[in-house]
Amino acid sequence: MEEQEPITPLTGPVFDAEGRLTYVGVDGRRYVVEEGGESDPDDGAQVMEALKRGGPVLEAIERGCRCWLEGLRDSALSDKEALALLLATLETVLERGDGKQLGG
Repeated sequence: MEEQEPITPLTGPVFDAEGRLTYVGVDGRRYVVEEGGESDPDDGAQVMEALKRGGPVLEAIERGCRCWLEGLRDSALSDKEALALLLATLETVLERGDGKQLGG
């Protein structure tokens, strides 16, 4: 299976009719973030509230990432390599100490 490039969200995440957490990307397509499973409407409302509260922090992280990538623009790394390095670094830093991924 071919790995897909990450798509920048155009909208905030929403739960669709099937209970999946989705967002619309800048390309106009809808992407599934998380399959629904046995989600309760109260859980969905709590997740959406947490996402709204975290919006400003996520925007600050995005600005920082863009600034970091811009700082590498004149380096020997291609844009794709710099992005891969950034994502791998974030994933490594955000792994839990117990060996489980966040959200897992």
